[in-house]
Amino acid sequence: MLHTAAHHDGVADRVAIEEPLEIRVGGAALAITMRTPGHDEELAVGFLVSEGLIAAGPAATGPPPDLTANVVEVESELLRTPDARRFYATSSCGICGKGALEEVAVLAAPLPPAADGPQVERGLLAALPGRLEQPGFAATGGLHATGLFTPAGQALLVREDVGRHNAMDKVIGRRALDDALPLHGLVLCVSGRLSFELVQKAVVAGAAVLVGAGAPTSLAIALAAERGLTLAGFARGVRVNVYSAPERVTG
Repeated sequence: MLHTAAHHDGVADRVAIEEPLEIRVGGAALAITMRTPGHDEELAVGFLVSEGLIAAGPAATGPPPDLTANVVEVESELLRTPDARRFYATSSCGICGKGALEEVAVLAAPLPPAADGPQVERGLLAALPGRLEQPGFAATGGLHATGLFTPAGQALLVREDVGRHNAMDKVIGRRALDDALPLHGLVLCVSGRLSFELVQKAVVAGAAVLVGAGAPTSLAIALAAERGLTLAGFARGVRVNVYSAPERVTG
């Protein structure tokens, strides 16, 4: 359930749900993130993969999520031990809860360069945010979305969440659970601005193209250029700005 009833000035309204989720690995609490309930197993696995904490292959979840306690258990081996302070994340920012500046780059090893391809037509790239199915946003105005598309513009997967980083983690987690990572040959699309963390998650997941309806940040552009990721922003139906690796954009 993405939204709940509320009232303002005596008028009925719908608002996005925001609740904490505790992510456990091997029975130990590892992270707490503020999220919109739904697809919680995907969120937990996607978060762990995109943070470089578990391998990108299929991950097993433990017992069914405890929806009352807002807990998900993941059965996997940790690739590294994270800073104990770093993993409390708000819905507005997944990276701001990290406790040490050196922990911003999530992997101990350098991030891999983006894969070759795909080629995407510029007009299609500009139109992709408009193809995101966002029923939760339509109802509340308070949810972000991430979608996974083919280079021809076919939507394979769309997830919504009050946190933009959570929406992407849910997409990555679904693909991990389906043993369908890396995202070579596919396009990630987000409904809002493009932050450093979203670029980092896209690179870790193996995507080569990331497009958003909003503006990129300076760190997002720098990381995308360094890793060879095609980063495109201000995609507004008929126009789009390409900030890095333009060789994948045609037309």
